[in-house]
Amino acid sequence: MKIPVIKGVIERRILINFTMEPQALQTVLPADFRPKTHNGKAVAGVCLIRLRHVRPKGLPAFVGISSENGAHRIAVEWEENGETREGVYVPRRDTSSKLNVFLGGRFFPGVHQLADFDVQEKDGHYNVSFQSGDHTGISIKAKTTDRFPEDSIFGSLAEASAFFEKGCVGYSPKGTGYEGLRLHTFHWDVQPLEVSQVRSTFFEQETFRNSGLRFDNALLMTNIAHEWRGEKDRPA
Repeated sequence: MKIPVIKGVIERRILINFTMEPQALQTVLPADFRPKTHNGKAVAGVCLIRLRHVRPKGLPAFVGISSENGAHRIAVEWEENGETREGVYVPRRDTSSKLNVFLGGRFFPGVHQLADFDVQEKDGHYNVSFQSGDHTGISIKAKTTDRFPEDSIFGSLAEASAFFEKGCVGYSPKGTGYEGLRLHTFHWDVQPLEVSQVRSTFFEQETFRNSGLRFDNALLMTNIAHEWRGEKDRPA
């Protein structure tokens, strides 16, 4: 799908990251993709992102729209033209914006589900959740910290940051193929979050019951200028 370059600001992005057993996760992925692993574990999660001033490139910021969004992501690899590429497979997207629901899958990659978001942010504390009409939801309570979790599969914040920065290309299912979208950020800066509570009903489904699902870490990004650029659709 050929789309215009879309630009805006990522006002807040929380990456909630879980680990799973690669063999179990492969059974829920399309055959075109395989789990990308780190220290023997596959990585999946949810991106909770608030966008501001989103509009086609070239238009002034005041015409842009704002929305809260959630995307379930799985880090993957695939073969393309004899080369191994990496990114994320996005089986589900949720949004607070009816416009995003209308545009998604039609004029912009990724079908979106309408959801109710509850967001409370103050003094470095984040309480973010959403629930869609089919009762799919996510919730997290966290606060900013200087310490990266010692029990993470990533040895440091820098190691985790590099892993997720490479996942800038996402593919979403559509029909028998996949729509592609690339996130281009003008700078990349993450900080760790200390999580006191997290839940994802999507990953609690029977499909993932034997996957060895385990929460690993959460990362925060704020006030990041960015662009969305369409990638060539992939046939199944």
